[in-house]
Amino acid sequence: MEDLNDLNPEEIPGVREDLENDTAAAAARIQEYLETLNNIPLNIAITGETGSGKSTFVNALRGLSNDDEKAAPTGITEATLECTPYPHPNYLNVTLWDIPGIGTTKFPADKYLKLVGFEKFDFFIIISGIRFTENDVKLVKEIERMEKKFYFVLSKIDNDIRAERRETDFSEEETLKVIREDCVHRVAQLGIESPKVFLVSSFELHLYDFPLLQQTLERDLPKNKRDTLLFVMPNINPEIIIKKKEAFQNKVYYYATLSAIGSAVPLPGLSMVVDLAVLVSAVTEYVFAFGLNVSSLKRLSARTGVPYADLCAVINSPLAAAEITKERVQQALTELKHRATRTAASRYIPIFGIPLALIFSFNENCKTLELILDELADDAQRVFERALV
Repeated sequence: MEDLNDLNPEEIPGVREDLENDTAAAAARIQEYLETLNNIPLNIAITGETGSGKSTFVNALRGLSNDDEKAAPTGITEATLECTPYPHPNYLNVTLWDIPGIGTTKFPADKYLKLVGFEKFDFFIIISGIRFTENDVKLVKEIERMEKKFYFVLSKIDNDIRAERRETDFSEEETLKVIREDCVHRVAQLGIESPKVFLVSSFELHLYDFPLLQQTLERDLPKNKRDTLLFVMPNINPEIIIKKKEAFQNKVYYYATLSAIGSAVPLPGLSMVVDLAVLVSAVTEYVFAFGLNVSSLKRLSARTGVPYADLCAVINSPLAAAEITKERVQQALTELKHRATRTAASRYIPIFGIPLALIFSFNENCKTLELILDELADDAQRVFERALV
């Protein structure tokens, strides 16, 4: 049975006292906390030699096809001469940096990390299309010296698999094992102990080692940055969708409390406006993280070749695949609140000290947000299955 305490995140310092004495101050603390959570910066350095598939990988992580107007330029003649930032289209606090290769005249090995501003990067991904080189190893040794994380990614594994399929005794699992072991052996021979090597197709992130790379990055990141990475990850498998839903469940508590405080504003008409604004903010977060906003669905259609109309056809929530307006959210909330009154009591426990007048609104908001989360997570699952399975 689910432990109710698991659904009550750690309280924000000072909120309990403010709820007893000054609800406006409590609301300000919660709002500041949520804004901080939603704006935690994540800077990912991507490097590799020209033609390695670096830009295609950058675009794939951002959910873009190579011909998107916001995409990093691709092509075997494209050479990175400067550190180029590529913000995520939905999350401007997350930036993928295309950084120059090490060992050039402009970026000598011994000054490389200082020149590229290594301190701002959370980790480095070193891309290769065929094999890793001595220059890659030079970079790794500098990264190790600065105590940063790094990961090797062989980005064109789909090409290798296609070539091997011609063999009569082809086994994908065995082929991947041989390639992985060969990469690890070659990198180890260059002086890197126990290298982490991931075999990836930038055009099909849901295949091969990308899910393992995602899990490894999540495990290695500081706790406060894990959700930031999670929300920008494409929905490459059902587990990602479940994790996103669980992460949002931990925030329902705060949004419900904030909305309950807003609904108690003692001015006619204003309480509804404040209450609705909070819920609109929560719904917008959910829709974008699940990739169910219009622009994300269109980008997914462009990447997968599945018509946009076909993706929309499997969506049930009126909040997905549509412009998120207050009117649309109000209409959806009216229906959902009727349903919420027929569901079991909320699993969330209010903060001790919350005024009794707010508890009913808190419980109603929790149940409503849970219903929205359930619907959107189910829609994300159906879209994933239609696009990628």
